[in-house]
Amino acid sequence: MGICDGRVCVVTGAGRGIGREYALMLASQGAKVVVNDIGGARDGTGTDSAPAADVVEEIVAAGGDAMADNHDVTDFEAAGALVERALEHFGDLHVVVNNAGILRDRMLVNMTEQEWDAVISVHLKGTFAPSHHAARYWRGRSKEGHDPDARLINTTSPSGIYGNVGQSNYGAAKAGIAAFSYIASMELARYGVTVNAVAPTALTRMTEDLAMGEADEQARAAMSPRWIAPVVTWLASGLSAGVTGRVIEASGRTLAIAEGWHRGPAAAPSEHPLEAGEVITELLGSARPPADMRGAERS
Repeated sequence: MGICDGRVCVVTGAGRGIGREYALMLASQGAKVVVNDIGGARDGTGTDSAPAADVVEEIVAAGGDAMADNHDVTDFEAAGALVERALEHFGDLHVVVNNAGILRDRMLVNMTEQEWDAVISVHLKGTFAPSHHAARYWRGRSKEGHDPDARLINTTSPSGIYGNVGQSNYGAAKAGIAAFSYIASMELARYGVTVNAVAPTALTRMTEDLAMGEADEQARAAMSPRWIAPVVTWLASGLSAGVTGRVIEASGRTLAIAEGWHRGPAAAPSEHPLEAGEVITELLGSARPPADMRGAERS
């Protein structure tokens, strides 16, 4: 028995890294897990069914229940087929963890259209498409008189909520996911669905050649993806029913709630650009600067 006993969970991008940790911990807490992954490279190229199959094998060997799936979540119809496959195999669906992601880091002046489109597609459309199909199922269940007690758990990033040089595509997608999560939480509350986003910081193949890969052994241990899985597992359980519309930062160093945009200093508007500029300059003098990548005020 675990806190997710009997709950059917779809985890996208679950063949490696953080997604793999999610799938393993959800299964260890009693969930029936659909391990979705196309098995592509870090930049999204190629396919390989082995990573998803390996995770399923590991779950089953430990006494859990799981199935592998290789649908591409950037394809709207394929995302629908993923949801249908979960329903056909397990008979219900309670949780979708949108975790699939790629990187195509590049400075804005050098970024190609294809590098922009690929990252936006995997992260932003790859979150929307499974969420849409799952939400339609849960709405139907609610209208039939059932309580879905369902969860959408999306993956944003400090790059999206705080910003990071060289990741205008990735950061824009992740900021969009944070906004998507909050809006979806308002729309789906009536159907018994909570929607939250997790902003993880972890050392995986996605980050190993960034500064994270140069960390010492103690720092690398603190950046293990295993620290993120407990947060997602709790959110997937029935215990988190009162939590929705939030962004939770998670790593081996901190667990925090990101508070998002709030209106800062304000004044009456002006009809003249010079006067407007003077007002804005004065307001900026008492406004907090944007946070750094740790969520702390820049010095």
